[in-house]
Amino acid sequence: MSEAIAATAPKPKVPFWTKLAYGFGSVAYGVKDGGLKYFLLLFYAQVVGMDARLVSLAIFIALISDAVSDPVVGYWSDNFRSKWGRRHPFMYAAAVPVAVSYYFIWNPPEGWSDQQLFWYIVVLAVVIRTFITVYETPSAALAPELTDDYDERSSILSFRYFFGWTGGNAMTVILFTFIFPAFVTAAIVNGQFNPDAYAFFGLVGSSVMFAAIMISALGTHSYIPHLRKAPPKRQLTLGKIFREIFETVASRSFFALFSASLLGYTASGLAAGLTFYFSTYYWGFSPEQIGAVTLGVFLSAFIGGFLAPIVTKKIGKKRGAIIVGLIAFIGSPMPIFLRLIDVLPENGTPEIFWIILITNTIDVGLIVCYQILAASMMADLVEQGEVKTGNRSEGLFFAAATFMRKFGEGFGIVVAGFVLSAVGLAAGSQQGEVSDETLWRLGAVYVPVILGIWLTMITIIGLYRIDRSKHEETLQELASRREAAQTE
Repeated sequence: MSEAIAATAPKPKVPFWTKLAYGFGSVAYGVKDGGLKYFLLLFYAQVVGMDARLVSLAIFIALISDAVSDPVVGYWSDNFRSKWGRRHPFMYAAAVPVAVSYYFIWNPPEGWSDQQLFWYIVVLAVVIRTFITVYETPSAALAPELTDDYDERSSILSFRYFFGWTGGNAMTVILFTFIFPAFVTAAIVNGQFNPDAYAFFGLVGSSVMFAAIMISALGTHSYIPHLRKAPPKRQLTLGKIFREIFETVASRSFFALFSASLLGYTASGLAAGLTFYFSTYYWGFSPEQIGAVTLGVFLSAFIGGFLAPIVTKKIGKKRGAIIVGLIAFIGSPMPIFLRLIDVLPENGTPEIFWIILITNTIDVGLIVCYQILAASMMADLVEQGEVKTGNRSEGLFFAAATFMRKFGEGFGIVVAGFVLSAVGLAAGSQQGEVSDETLWRLGAVYVPVILGIWLTMITIIGLYRIDRSKHEETLQELASRREAAQTE
């Protein structure tokens, strides 16, 4: 009898403090994600003065490493044996490398050429992405281990996505509210363009990431005896490992969710890479106004975290993801489209600020809800894989989730860099120096591209086949196998 089948007995409801500790760990990913998505392109292209295409290419090269590291870490953590279980050794090991590499990417050497900085970004981006995988994949994989309940999984993952969004968002608010204003000088009237501000941001961000990883690992450490054990030792070859990986994930529902999420995160990366370009150049907001808009994302995280469990119970995860996704993704580029057709108030008026603040807060809340539902749908694939292979592969499934999130968002930032070059927004441009024609082209290119990606994603997710009844049937089949094995 395998350890996996023996461990399919129903689990008690997850305690609040365990959910809290589990969720808080995503602050590390949120800080990394927020920094690299929203500021890395802006920092190197507009502050350091690199060609935006080189920055994007460096990010893209780093993405390739994820194709190797993500499945390797996921498979390794599924089969790892230690006195601290399968997941926690990875979580502890990642804390220092994640923090150190994140600090240095915001502190590039002075006087280096674009080519030298290009390789500097490549190396550090690879290190950050690899070690955030070493932490995030095993940590996220705890969700389906903590409970097999269809509704409870959405509740647990609401904690994780709430902290992921609020952690990264808190750093952004701190940047615009405290750090950028503190680095205004006589020569640099907007601290957003002062490299010293980003150096300080790197120090604060790396410290927060280290603390979040350690607090979450220590906070869930006592739960290790209740987690799944690794399968029995067996002779493994490279070919057999890849056959097991393919056998585990080879299903219509997995590939539908994987493909849809990859597209969704690509759109998210594109939006994130251009967010502060739109805020700074397109809407003409001050750092304080951008900080206020970003502050609204705290409310968005509450909206998404509150809605996801309700949507799961009332209409199910797949249908909820489609409905919520359609509303969110059609609404997201709407203000930019309305500006293109010249029906919004002028920049600099209180009306335009409140319009962007309110629409962004609601829309991001719906996007958070959608992401929680999609992550919970991924958790429900674990039992389907167990029926096929007899082994629990939470790490492998959440490695796929980590990969599509990192690769999709990273590739979206790559696309953002080429969009900026295509519309002619010059590196080093200050606020007020970009022509109206260039800004109109930016909006005209952005709206159809991101809308097309999102609508394609919603179409593909319709191919996902696991609902509440299918999940319960799978659990019953696993329970029957367990009972049969006990009578042998």
